Amino acid sequence: MKISIGSDHAGYSYKTRFIAYLKEQGHEVLDFGTNSPEACNYPKFVIPAAEAVAQGKSERGIVIGGSGNGEAIAANKVRGIRCALCWNTETAELSRRHNDANVLSIGERMVSYEIALDILKIWLATSFGGDRHISRLEEVAQYDNSRP
Repeated sequence: MKISIGSDHAGYSYKTRFIAYLKEQGHEVLDFGTNSPEACNYPKFVIPAAEAVAQGKSERGIVIGGSGNGEAIAANKVRGIRCALCWNTETAELSRRHNDANVLSIGERMVSYEIALDILKIWLATSFGGDRHISRLEEVAQYDNSRP
């Protein structure tokens, strides 16, 4: 799978470790930065990672920050993105199974690396469940596509 990834300084450590893990698993990774733990603004790195997903340059995206909140907000500004902020494996699974989330947001200051990696593994492995959830996603997409 081709995966885009972006973080600010507060998510830099997990981003680096996620990239190594993803490559070990055979995924192709598009790294949108940041490339150091020096303070920076997350939209510069998160929005391009989300745009890569929306434009079909990657199948899914991962964004990481201190809490993950700002990153999720920024990613969700990109038309066609369904970014889910996940803090445990249940939220990760449901974000894929019920919401077909195409971008994952994680807060490096909120969960241990071990939990973050478990979240990532579940999120990558879980498929969209379809069924009753399809009409809900269609409503969201209809709204998204109606905006100027």
